[in-house]
Amino acid sequence: MSELARFGVSLEKELLDKFDSLIRQRNYSNRSEALRDLIRQELVKKAWQAGDGEVAGAITFVYDHHGRALLNKITDIQHGFQDIIISTQHIHLDHDNCLEIVAVKGKPARLQRLADMLKSLKGVRHGILSMSSTGTEMA
Repeated sequence: MSELARFGVSLEKELLDKFDSLIRQRNYSNRSEALRDLIRQELVKKAWQAGDGEVAGAITFVYDHHGRALLNKITDIQHGFQDIIISTQHIHLDHDNCLEIVAVKGKPARLQRLADMLKSLKGVRHGILSMSSTGTEMA
């Protein structure tokens, strides 16, 4: 386990009250854990924006499975990104809609490129890229 460092933080009472309310809503056990999570989130965001290192994430999108040749287009795009795709999961939501979850790991710009290509296909109703750390540089 890493060495812990303690530090003090001064906040306006109103801001601290809002923070305490937020950490209760999100079920954090204490302020320290909530602060650690916020710091990690900002570090991942910085790495993502800077394009530094590797990140992991998921591209989640819903599409009309009746779309003309849509599944073939999705598969063709994914084959061009085999170097960053870890796995895919296909879920039948109902008669018309499917959900696809694509687990990815690689450089942020390449992950974003794949997400953009999938989301922009005609017949894709909604898509989102969620990125996180690979965990190797987080404490």
